[in-house]
Amino acid sequence: MQSYTIGQAARLLGVSPDTARRWADAGRVATHRDDAGRRVIEGRDLAVFSVELARNGAGGTGEDEGSYTSARNAFPGIVTAVKLGDVAAQVEIQAGPHRLVSLLTREAVEELGLEVGMEATARVKSTSVHIDRV
Repeated sequence: MQSYTIGQAARLLGVSPDTARRWADAGRVATHRDDAGRRVIEGRDLAVFSVELARNGAGGTGEDEGSYTSARNAFPGIVTAVKLGDVAAQVEIQAGPHRLVSLLTREAVEELGLEVGMEATARVKSTSVHIDRV
């Protein structure tokens, strides 16, 4: 399972590293130390926390808007749900306060290796959302 440093988590949540650190210090999201001694958050824990933040309206504050490639069409975030059917699949990404849902083929999901807790970027064009694995 992928883990994220406080800085990486902050970028995915759309807040400053100090805000993410305060949330971790307050026990709002669980952290542990990796082999290098850095505080990290497990991907699944970050996915759950990002959905909780968005539901409570306390998500991204726009502090790091400059980090987006294009604010109108690229949404870096964390995969929060993957639902596989026989042929089609549904992938949800929480990008700061934004929840994006993409319908794509099961084959595409498997080729990208998408799973809950991993970082991904949703790219939007018109009514179509494309997912890039990071």
